[in-house]
Amino acid sequence: MFLHKVYCRFSLIYPTLCPPPPPLPPRPLPHGGGLFCSPPLPVPNSLQFRRVRHMRSHLASSGPSRLARLVPFASAAESGVADPNGSPAPTSLPLEDEESLSLGGYRFPPKEIRDIVDAPPLPVLSFSPHRDKILFLKRRSLPPLSELARPEEKLAGIRIDGNYNARSRMSFYTGIGIHSLTDDGKLGPEQEVHGFPDGAKINFVSWSRDGRHLSFSIRVDEEDNDSSKLRVWVADVESGKARPLFQSPDTFLNAVFDNFVWVNDSMLLVCTIPISRGAPPKKPLVPSGPKVQSNEQKNVVQLRTFQDLLKDEYDEDLFDYYSTSQLVLVSLDGTMKTVGPPAVYTSIDPSPDDKYILVTSIHRPYSYIVPCGRFPKKVELWTTTGKFVREICDLPLAEDIPIAFNSVRRGKRSINWRPDKPSTLYWVETQDGGDAKTEVSPRDIVYMESAEPINGEQPEVLHKLDLRYGGISWCDDTLALVYESWYKTRRTRTWVIAPDSKNVNPRILFDRSSEDAYSDPGSPMMRRTQAGTYVIAKIKKQDEGTYILLNGRGATPEGNIPFLDLFDVNTGVKERIWESDKEKYYETVVALMSDYTDGELPIDQLRILTSKESKTENTQYFLQAWPDKKSFQITNFPHPYPQLASLQKEMIRYQRKDGVQLTATLYLPPGYSPTKDGPLPCLVWSYPGEFKSKDAAGQVRGSPNEFAGIGPTSPLLWLARGFAILSGPTIPIIGEGDEEANDRYVEQLVGSAEAAVEEVIRRGVAHPNKIAVGGHSYGAFMTANLLAHAPHLFCCGISRSGAYNRTLTPFGFQNEDRTLWEATNTYIEMSPFMSANKIKKPILLIHGEEDNNSGTLTMQSDRFFNALKGHGALCRLVILPFESHGYSARESIMHVLWETDMWLQKYCVESSDQSSDLYSSSGESPNSSENKAISATGSVPDHESTQEDGFYFTPRSLL
Repeated sequence: MFLHKVYCRFSLIYPTLCPPPPPLPPRPLPHGGGLFCSPPLPVPNSLQFRRVRHMRSHLASSGPSRLARLVPFASAAESGVADPNGSPAPTSLPLEDEESLSLGGYRFPPKEIRDIVDAPPLPVLSFSPHRDKILFLKRRSLPPLSELARPEEKLAGIRIDGNYNARSRMSFYTGIGIHSLTDDGKLGPEQEVHGFPDGAKINFVSWSRDGRHLSFSIRVDEEDNDSSKLRVWVADVESGKARPLFQSPDTFLNAVFDNFVWVNDSMLLVCTIPISRGAPPKKPLVPSGPKVQSNEQKNVVQLRTFQDLLKDEYDEDLFDYYSTSQLVLVSLDGTMKTVGPPAVYTSIDPSPDDKYILVTSIHRPYSYIVPCGRFPKKVELWTTTGKFVREICDLPLAEDIPIAFNSVRRGKRSINWRPDKPSTLYWVETQDGGDAKTEVSPRDIVYMESAEPINGEQPEVLHKLDLRYGGISWCDDTLALVYESWYKTRRTRTWVIAPDSKNVNPRILFDRSSEDAYSDPGSPMMRRTQAGTYVIAKIKKQDEGTYILLNGRGATPEGNIPFLDLFDVNTGVKERIWESDKEKYYETVVALMSDYTDGELPIDQLRILTSKESKTENTQYFLQAWPDKKSFQITNFPHPYPQLASLQKEMIRYQRKDGVQLTATLYLPPGYSPTKDGPLPCLVWSYPGEFKSKDAAGQVRGSPNEFAGIGPTSPLLWLARGFAILSGPTIPIIGEGDEEANDRYVEQLVGSAEAAVEEVIRRGVAHPNKIAVGGHSYGAFMTANLLAHAPHLFCCGISRSGAYNRTLTPFGFQNEDRTLWEATNTYIEMSPFMSANKIKKPILLIHGEEDNNSGTLTMQSDRFFNALKGHGALCRLVILPFESHGYSARESIMHVLWETDMWLQKYCVESSDQSSDLYSSSGESPNSSENKAISATGSVPDHESTQEDGFYFTPRSLL
C-alpha cells in the first residue's frame, strides 16, 4: 500500500488491544480524506485495506478488544421469531429435551447470553478532513446465513461474489448521518444522506479532499436474494443529497481489488467492469488433458498451506473475467474518460500533486501453488489523463520466496509516493536475494527518484539497512524516520535521516527489542497536508529545537498508561504533555485534530482526539485543546450490555515454576463474593505467544481499567451464566539465545496453564474440578494439547477452528519457520493429533466448513475428531456450513454459543460423571456401538458419509 494514498483517502484510527509495534510507521489505511473510528469486530466494510484489506481478518473469538466495546453485535430476533435481516430464527430447546437434540437445526443459546449478543449495534464514526463534521455510519446486526450461502468463486487465494463482482461476504452500512462538530465538541443535528434506494447496502465510504463530498458504492437486493452490481454514488455533504456518479446505468464498479480514489476535489478514478465484457466462461465438461506440475529444474520451493488457489485453465480464465477492470476518470458532473487498457489492476495511486498515477497490475503466467499476491506484477507510471510515462518494474512470478521469517520478494518492493513532495517515488530492494538466511550487508537499500527523471538521472540511494526494511515516516526535507527489524532477534531500529541533505549522516534514534514493551518510546503523530497526504507533525516551541509528538501505549508493571510526549529529535529530550488517568480510567490519544495547516504546529494550538473508558464505562470520545487542555466530550454511547455493567475485573499476576512472571485478566459476575458465594465454574480462554527472553515474556500488557468488550463469540458472555472467566492468561513459549521456542512448547504450555489454574484456585474464585479451557485457532491448538498433556487441570475443552496435526503444515506454521524435516520431533510432539489416545476429558471441536486460513483447513478438525473417536474419547464435532475461519452469520454464532453453553453446563457445571451423553436420550457411553456418531441426519458410520448427506444448512454435529 502506498502511504501517501493511504492517508489522502482517509486516516482510519483503529486502536486495538494489541496494536502493531510502535517503531513501525503508521499502518496502511483505507482510502478517503477523513478520520475513522471503528471497532474491529465485526470488520466493517469501510475497513477495506489496500492490498491488506482484502485478506480475511483473523478474528480470534477470545479477544475483547477496546473498540469492540463501541459496537456490540446485534439482532433483535427472539426465539421463534425471524430477525429483521431475514435470518430464520433458530429453534430454542429446553435443556431437558435431550431426545430432540439429535435432530437437525440451528439453536439459540440461553436468553441471558442472547440478550447481550442482540444488543443494538452502534455506528462507526468518520471525521471530515477539516475535522468540522462527523459521519455516523449506521450498521445492521449480524448477517443471516443466506448471505454467506451465496455462490462464490474461490480463485487465486481470494473469494469473489460474481453477482456483484467484488469480494464475497462484504459487510455494509445501512445509512449515513452527517453531524457538524463545533470547537467545544458539540454535535449539530443529524443530516441524513438521502436519495439512494431503500434497503441500499453501502460500501467504501470516503471523503473528498476538501470535505464537500462523499463517495461510496451502492448495491441493492434483487430477486432470489441476489444483490445487484455495485454502482458509485456521490453525496453533497451540505445538503445530504446523493446521486449516481455515472450517468450511464451500465457502468458498474469492479471491487475485486482496488475500487476508486479521489484524484482531486472534483474527479475520481474508478475501476469499472469493462462494458464489452460478456458472459463468464463456461467450465468444459471434458478436460483438455491431465493436470501436470513439474519440477524438473530441481528448484527449491517451500510453501505454506495456501487455500483457494487456481486449479486449471478454466480457473485462470474465470479469475481474469472477474478481476479485469477498465479504469475510468469521471468528474462530479458525470463527464467520463476511459484510461488505459483493461487489465487486472490491483492498485491505483495518484501522486500528491495529482499529475501522475502509479498503476499496479498482475498478469500471466499465473500459478497453481501460490495466491495472486505472488503473481507477476507490473508497476507503471501514467499521467492522470492516462498517458503512459514509463515502466517502474515488471516482477516475475514469485513461487520461491523462502519460508524463513523476514524473507521477501526479489526486485523493487514497497513502491510509494513520498508524501511531502509533489511527485517523488521511493522503494526498497533486497540485497540478499530475498532469503533471510543469507548473511549480507547491507540487506536492504532504499531508493528515491522523481517521477520523470531528467537527463538519465539515476535513482538516489536514500538509506542502507542491515536488518529488514519496515517502512518510513516522512516529515520534510530535513527529517524522516526509517524503520528496520529482524524477527529472529526481535531487534528493531529507528533511523533519523535528512532526505534532501546529503551532508547530514543518518543516525540511530531508537535501538531496542520489539518485544520489550516497557522501552517502547511511542509512534510519531501524523498531520494532514493540503495535498491530503500525511506526514510527521512538527511542533513549534519558543526555542529552535526540532520537536515531534510521540504517542505511546505506556506499558508499565502496573499496566498500560498511554502518553503523549513532546520529543526533541536532536537531543532526545522529551517532555510528557499528556498522560492517561491511572486510577479509574484508561485513556488513549486517537488522532491529531489540528492537523490541516502546513508547517510547524504551535504547541498552544494543539488539539487531539482522545478516548476514555473504565472497567464499567464504555468508550467515549473527547476533544482536548491546548494550552489549558480543556476536554470536550463528543459522544455519549449507551452501555452496550447494562446487565453486566457492574462486572468485576482485575488484572492478576502470578509466577510459573521456572520463574517467568505471568499475567491474566480475571472477570467475575456482578455481585459475586468469594466468601459468600464460594468458588465458581471457570472458563480459561487464551492464545500462546513466542518470546526470546523471560523478562519480555513477563512484562505486563494491557490495562486494568480498560472496558470489557464482549464480542459475539467472546468467552465473557459466560459471565451472564455465573462463570468466572480467566481471559488471556499469558502462555509464553520462550526460546532464549539460539534455542527454538517450540522445542519446549509442551513443557512451557503446561507450566503456564498450571500456574494459572493454581492462582484462580488459590483466590477461591474457581472450583478445582470445574475449570474448562478454550481457544480459537492457535488457541484451539493449545486447548487440545492441554487436554492431552495436562488432563489434571481441566474438566473439558472447547476448540474452535484449530489445527491439530502439524505434519499437514510441513513448511512452517504460526511462528515456526523450520520445516517438518528440519524439526521432526518438534512437529510430532506439538501435534495433539499424535496424542489423541491421551485425551480423556470431553472436547468440543467447532470449525467453519469454508475455513480459508492457511494453517487451519477444516480437514484438521475432521481428522482429529476421527482420531479421538477411534480411541473412545468423549468428543463432539460441529461443522458450520459456509463459515470461514471466523464465524459471522447469526445462525452460526447463535449455534456456536448454544453448543458451547451446553458443553460447559454438562461437563463443567453439572455432574463430574463425564461418561453420560447430553446429546442423546440413550444415556450410553460414547463408546457404545449405537452412539458412535450422531448428526443432523441421524447415526452414520463415519465422517465421510456426513459430507454427502446434503443437509448443508444444518451444523454438522458429531458425537
